[in-house]
Amino acid sequence: MSKTGARRNPLFAGLVAEKWARENGIVSLPVRPKEIAESLDILVQAKSDAAAGVSGMLLRHGDAFCICYATHIRSVGFQNFSIAHELGHYLLPGHPEHIFAGGDVHASHAGFTSSDIYEAEADHFAAALLMPDFLFDAALRKVGEGLAAVEAMSRLCETSLVATAIRYAQRTSVPAAVVLSTGGRLDFCFMSKTMQEFGSMTWPRKGELLPGGVATERFVRNAANVTEGHRAQEDGDLRDWFGCRKVAMEEEVLGLGPYGKALTVITTSTFADDDAELDEDVEDCWTPRFRR
Repeated sequence: MSKTGARRNPLFAGLVAEKWARENGIVSLPVRPKEIAESLDILVQAKSDAAAGVSGMLLRHGDAFCICYATHIRSVGFQNFSIAHELGHYLLPGHPEHIFAGGDVHASHAGFTSSDIYEAEADHFAAALLMPDFLFDAALRKVGEGLAAVEAMSRLCETSLVATAIRYAQRTSVPAAVVLSTGGRLDFCFMSKTMQEFGSMTWPRKGELLPGGVATERFVRNAANVTEGHRAQEDGDLRDWFGCRKVAMEEEVLGLGPYGKALTVITTSTFADDDAELDEDVEDCWTPRFRR
């Protein structure tokens, strides 16, 4: 079991997972979280009657442990992520002591939407365990960029589109952002390092309305686009999402079905230090149209 005393940091949790994968012989994709749990003598069971919003549970009985994962979302990728999330609670420093402080059953809400720091750490642990950088980066170079790359990597890694999109934003070398939204409001936004290099950008915050008029905002006005898994692609302007600099970009949005959420992938072939003439638009800076 893990020891206490570690700092609480979601990105550090990802590094712990990658280190664990390297040291324990993970050499190919997909990573099998059920097999990892079994190698740790953790029983893994499906649970069809999980409460709404609960992705999985870690249970303790004396020195024995069991992972239950929800099956109401019929996605192998989501179920793999849920199991890996519980492995994070088992392996990350300080997690067992925290989650079992009030009893021997811990219910999780995986999926990068919880504001609880321990859940966020377990999410990042799960993503990095299932998609470790030393395997993910090499595969990503072969599948291009944008939503097509996210979908290809999701199939290869047997991971959910949402988790794969976040990992894509963390690992791609091009300026990219991924946004998850529900009912026209932001759940989260992750940006690649090269996207963050554009100056004076406004980072969308959880709970804000999508900026008016962008492709995603128009897409989700029709709920059927989301629930029926439709998709759209449109060329646009980066400043409509993030403000300040005028940069051509591609916006791709996919409805995630009964899940009720829309996934947006934004990419541009322009880098922050490209052509100096981009600076002529700085005087035309304005704040993105996020509403509360």
